[in-house]
Amino acid sequence: MLEAPAPHDDNPLRLILQDIADDRAATVPWPPGPRGFSLPRTRQYARNPLPLMIDLYERHGPVYTLKVLHFNVVMMLGPEANHYMLVSNASNFRWREGHMRDLIPLLGDGLLTIDGTLHRSSRKMMLPAFHREKIASATEIIEEEVAAATATLVPGQVIDLYDWTRHLALRIAMRALFGLDPDLSRAGDFDAAHEFEAALSFHARDVAMQLARGPGTPYAQVLKSRQRLDELVYAEIAGRRQSGRRGDDVLSLLLDATFDDGTPLSDKQVRDHVMTLLFAGHDTTTSTVAFMFYELSRNPGLLEDPRITPEMVLDETLRMYPPAYIGPRRSVEPYEFAGVSVPGNVHVNYCSWASHHLPDVWDEPERFDPLRFTAEGKAALRKGQYIPFGGGSRTCIGMRFGQAEIGVILRSILERYRLELLPGFELDTRLAPTLSPRNGMPMTVRAAGPAPILDSSSEPAVEPAAA
Repeated sequence: MLEAPAPHDDNPLRLILQDIADDRAATVPWPPGPRGFSLPRTRQYARNPLPLMIDLYERHGPVYTLKVLHFNVVMMLGPEANHYMLVSNASNFRWREGHMRDLIPLLGDGLLTIDGTLHRSSRKMMLPAFHREKIASATEIIEEEVAAATATLVPGQVIDLYDWTRHLALRIAMRALFGLDPDLSRAGDFDAAHEFEAALSFHARDVAMQLARGPGTPYAQVLKSRQRLDELVYAEIAGRRQSGRRGDDVLSLLLDATFDDGTPLSDKQVRDHVMTLLFAGHDTTTSTVAFMFYELSRNPGLLEDPRITPEMVLDETLRMYPPAYIGPRRSVEPYEFAGVSVPGNVHVNYCSWASHHLPDVWDEPERFDPLRFTAEGKAALRKGQYIPFGGGSRTCIGMRFGQAEIGVILRSILERYRLELLPGFELDTRLAPTLSPRNGMPMTVRAAGPAPILDSSSEPAVEPAAA
């Protein structure tokens, strides 16, 4: 059996001291950039980092150092930097010890939070559940859930599209990925979408609150929500093992899967993969749908443009608002990129959000323009230029599923309705831990005929890497 990853230390003081010690132990010079402590800069990085990251890129180039609270983080931006970290030198970077490690208490040791041989073996084990034919077979469930949700929409009604989509996407993930019926009593005793939102809101709190432990703290809410979600998942695992019931879903695959040495997965390992995929399978869809209709409301003429397809709208939404906006890593050994040295065993991040907004890479990057993703436009993309799903061996395993799901949601709504932003609404983003609208997405439902763009289609801009 493969060696389990090192246990996560949830003591924030020890983690802070270790970060400081690792920074001081650097054996090669750091890249240029602001390395002195700055509370305003730390707050900007936590709340609205995009302008800061692009400004430092323009000053220092594609690799620079940024002091965030108590530790330095090396930023790697641009197509070449992304390709370096995700593909050509991916083995020199570990996810688990990056600055998103606070996800581990909720998600456990799932596909997102593990590295190396264990990650490769786990991904290989789960990949068959996400092949094209499996996605096609899940489409019936997706369409059924989306039809039921859109049937609740009433012209003139004001909805929070972000909340509406979270509940829909989690129902889809529970049914299509894990064979869980959200309407059965075991799943219906509590609001699973609310529990995920409550736990993930930890990452949007001020740093001081994230460090606090004990009753009444945001961390205590993470543990409370984890317990309630665990009750659901572990009950389903036990029921399936006892009854032998299996279905055409990821949970059944995990229950019957073995590692290369024949060892089956423990209940804890199954739980961690399930929890990770439930999180990734609904949180990213929720944000993407909200941002997509935000831009369509601001640019209604796009719906009438015969050159534009739904797939192009999705591709451009993911360029401007990639949910997995940052790739936190820790370097293994010192390395050199673009003539700049980077120490080993320090925080190193790539950032799809920033890389997708670089003015020397994208023409007018702040403008929402689906026509960037014509067939010719997609063919001209450089390696590492467009990375909303990551890349290399860590390309999002559920990419095709998410593309299919969002496509069904977009088409179902635009067949009958238009969604309009409330007057005076101003978008504010949060990083919790995916890129999402801080105050939801309040929109008014309007009756309408089918949008002209529904008459055309194209292939998505990216394909998953080979396993």
